[in-house]
Amino acid sequence: ETEVEQLQRLLAGMEKDHRHLLVRMELGQADLERLRKAERERAAQQECSSQLEKEVVGLREKIHHLEPMLKSQQRKVPQMIKQLQNSKSVIQAKDAAIQELKERVSYLEAENLEMHDQIEHLIEKQVSRGRSSARTRSKSEYVSRCSRNSGIRVRNSGIW
Repeated sequence: ETEVEQLQRLLAGMEKDHRHLLVRMELGQADLERLRKAERERAAQQECSSQLEKEVVGLREKIHHLEPMLKSQQRKVPQMIKQLQNSKSVIQAKDAAIQELKERVSYLEAENLEMHDQIEHLIEKQVSRGRSSARTRSKSEYVSRCSRNSGIRVRNSGIW
């Protein structure tokens, strides 16, 4: 009986060891799965990190190429502002000259109308005197004679 008991104890010990080993194996497999998962995540993070590094390199290259253009444009801005101000001054001066010419044209038109009225009056006087003289001149003869002497333009017997 002692041998049987000993064998039973041995068998019970072996079953206990078996359960204990099963538990340890399950724990080891769980740890192994966690490590594999962590490894996959680290690989994904490594891939993401690699992509970000490539992107940063590309952006640095773009910045490197854009910096000279930006500096060039920054140097041009004050010149452009100065040119714009000069153009504005030129435009203002031309606007003033145009306004002065418009005023002068208005003045000359008024003066021309006044001269037209005076000539019209003189022609009427001449015509009324001419009726009493031997030779009567027409209005157009007088105007053409006056226009040659004074430089006044004549259009269809009307004076401008």
